Amino acid sequence: MHESVLSLQGIRKSFGQQLIIDNISIDIRHGEFLTLLGPSGCGKTTALRIVAGLESAEAGQVFLNGRDVTELEPERRNVNTVFQNYALFPHMNVHENIAYGPRIRRLAKPETKALVAEMLALVKMTGFEKRMPHQLSGGQRQRIAIARALVNRPDIVLLDEPLGALDLKLRKHMQTELKQIQKQTGITFIYVTHDQEEALNMSDRLAIMNNGKFEQIGTPREVYDRPQTRFVAEFVGTRNILPIAGTNSITAIHADKTRMHRHRQTAADLEGIVIDTSYGGAQTKTLVAVGDIPLTVIDYNTPQAVQAGDTVYLSWDEADGVVIHA
Repeated sequence: MHESVLSLQGIRKSFGQQLIIDNISIDIRHGEFLTLLGPSGCGKTTALRIVAGLESAEAGQVFLNGRDVTELEPERRNVNTVFQNYALFPHMNVHENIAYGPRIRRLAKPETKALVAEMLALVKMTGFEKRMPHQLSGGQRQRIAIARALVNRPDIVLLDEPLGALDLKLRKHMQTELKQIQKQTGITFIYVTHDQEEALNMSDRLAIMNNGKFEQIGTPREVYDRPQTRFVAEFVGTRNILPIAGTNSITAIHADKTRMHRHRQTAADLEGIVIDTSYGGAQTKTLVAVGDIPLTVIDYNTPQAVQAGDTVYLSWDEADGVVIHA
């Protein structure tokens, strides 16, 4: 078995005069849950489509298990895609949707039936074989789309914002289920999202994208605790960004690591004025202006009773601040 299930080397893609993918390279391991995380328009979906063969790269190579598949048609790559809109066949019931892949491979009916039953059990949809897609909820349709993508045991499953159409509670539940399914099958998942919480909760590694490039690749903890660029510091988590006088560097500190006091504790404390405070159930968020720099303080347990116009003092532990060089 090749060390990497997928390797992208120097991939570049433009649409007209607009550069979408700018010379990206990455190796993705067998059985890994990797997420492409970034804002809308950063190139993550285009990268996914290049892996699937639905878009062609104008430069670079795509290797699947060590084999160059850059010019290979989508149907000849052992890769399946789950889309946000599910893309189920509306005229087929659940069994027929999942069985479509095995039938294309001309598997015998008993083997196909057994595979469908296995997939339905995996996604907890046993007993729904005869339901039509329009008779299913959004979460149920998403489970069937995942089962259909997994039934042929692809090398990679590509998931393009598959939970985007679900409500928040169901979305969080499906995050847990997707991660469990991925670990149970051992199939490599490449997941696209702009939701940082979703990415942090589910992934083995994150590839943070911005303007067609990878800003940072690492584990959720590495990316969250030790951002390597200002973009990552501002995009992942809620951080306060402070310039370091006389340099082009900045200090980044998590808002929930930033402490707020009514009185000055040390000479290093920053004096500020409360702009706004908001209660969010599990947390209270306070916006403080330190000169012309807005900083955020998040309290989880014992929020202080402050109001707009109050003078406060901010501090944090030195070890919690990250210096990022421009």
